[in-house]
Amino acid sequence: MTSYVSIETEGNLGFDLEEVTNQVLQAVMEEEACPYDVTVNLTLTDNDEIQAVNASFRQIDRATDVLSFPNLHFETPGDFSEAEDHEADCFDPDTGELMLGDIMISEDKVREQAEAYGHSLKREFAFLVAHSLFHLCGYDHMEEDEAKVMESKQEAILQKLKITRE
Repeated sequence: MTSYVSIETEGNLGFDLEEVTNQVLQAVMEEEACPYDVTVNLTLTDNDEIQAVNASFRQIDRATDVLSFPNLHFETPGDFSEAEDHEADCFDPDTGELMLGDIMISEDKVREQAEAYGHSLKREFAFLVAHSLFHLCGYDHMEEDEAKVMESKQEAILQKLKITRE
């Protein structure tokens, strides 16, 4: 498993961003029984930049906490069998790793939401990473039943890693 963490902000949340990203990545891939080593790119940015990207890609002109850009299309969430059908587009030719996609997180929103929900910056960051990774694995939360599945999976990962609300 490989994560590339790019920090476009102060990036001082009081913990090792790469370490937490890798812990969450490993736990989610185990939970999903992903048969491949994967690569994920994560960018920590600010509200202005994430708003610009949100406006450009989703036509929603406001800041958001996290954006997910999957590299795969899933017919069924968590079913990685489609990846081999699109090997040239999905696997890094140098490492052989499945290129799962890109994540963009607003450091400003991490801080705002941690304070609003009364938990640590680490817990909020880990939650957003898990949330985005499940999006990269084909999950969504547009319908109530989908949201329940995603919420349950996210909470299970954070419990497993002992990154809980404090």
